[in-house]
Amino acid sequence: MEVTQEELNIIKQTVSRFITREVEPLAEQMEEEDKVPRSLLDKAAEIGLFGLSIPQEYDGLGAGMVGKVMIFEELGRGPNCFVSIIGCHNGIGSVGIVMAGNEEQKQRYLPKMATGELIGAFALTEASAGSDPGNLKTTAVLKGDKYILNGTKQFITNGDIADLFTVMAVTDKSKGSKGITSFIVERGFKGFTVGKYEKKMGLHGSQTAELIFDDCGVPVENVLGELGQGYVNALKILANGRAGLAARNLGSSQKLMEISIKYALQRVQFGKPIFENQIIQHYLANMAIEIEALRSLTYDVARKIDRGEKVIKEAAIVKTFGSEVFGRVADMAVQIHGGMGYMRECEAERFYRDARIARIYEGTSEIQRNIIAAQLKKEFAL
Repeated sequence: MEVTQEELNIIKQTVSRFITREVEPLAEQMEEEDKVPRSLLDKAAEIGLFGLSIPQEYDGLGAGMVGKVMIFEELGRGPNCFVSIIGCHNGIGSVGIVMAGNEEQKQRYLPKMATGELIGAFALTEASAGSDPGNLKTTAVLKGDKYILNGTKQFITNGDIADLFTVMAVTDKSKGSKGITSFIVERGFKGFTVGKYEKKMGLHGSQTAELIFDDCGVPVENVLGELGQGYVNALKILANGRAGLAARNLGSSQKLMEISIKYALQRVQFGKPIFENQIIQHYLANMAIEIEALRSLTYDVARKIDRGEKVIKEAAIVKTFGSEVFGRVADMAVQIHGGMGYMRECEAERFYRDARIARIYEGTSEIQRNIIAAQLKKEFAL
């Protein structure tokens, strides 16, 4: 059973009010302290934001991809640090258990993830392996009834607050990408520690951290999916999350256009609002064109995911286009605001810094284009 469209509309309105009344007033505080207050996450849990991806049978919303996109678009209008935490949990942090977990794993973890009692994260990237997951160095060796993990992950979103990690590790080096296995690692497992927090250009408030596995014992029942299917799991998890990322970029782009229009109508130069200058009108028109194209593409891919269609190429396209639209819109927004757009007190400045990571994380634009080209080759090969 999935949530109805009417229920989704009500949830979207609730999220819109929550962003306006609870999240945006804390934007400057989160920026300066580089932390999202736990009290804000607790309020997010109260309105069900941690259970978007989780089926209703495990106490989640069971929103489906279109429903998630609707809500992520609304969340994207607020500070990106907040939507990053919620998006990671509902995307790559939990969909692996939803898609590949066995019934015991789902019963054990998903209800607590739905309420926010357990926050999820995804651990693939290493110093030598991000775009190239086949080069993973973290290993998992079976000893008795546990796999012993050794290695280090980096740039892990939610690393500071997550309770549960979907971790990729090598179980058979001789098999290459087919020798990678997924594990569900609890924060309290012996041998697991969180290392340094990285200082980032943007997304202040959403921490990324180093994860260290030093003879970390993971019970065999915490293998996620089949042995050796970790790379396949990772591809599915990341593909599912790409429409959600595009929706977040869509919401941010829409917000940037709105604040730019308001500024252009109010800012007077040479005796008239700068909106009257044709170049400013063209900037805004270009924003609108790109945003509407992104909206159509994002919801089309979401509908295909809900229908169970294969969307490897489409997910890569929407992730690439969404991240690049966000970047272009943010750049135009700063230009419209002029000198004020470069000031920390300006909303456009924060979005501008936050936008840059969109073309890098969860698969760079270059890697997405490799995926798209590979799929085109399969489609048109004679």
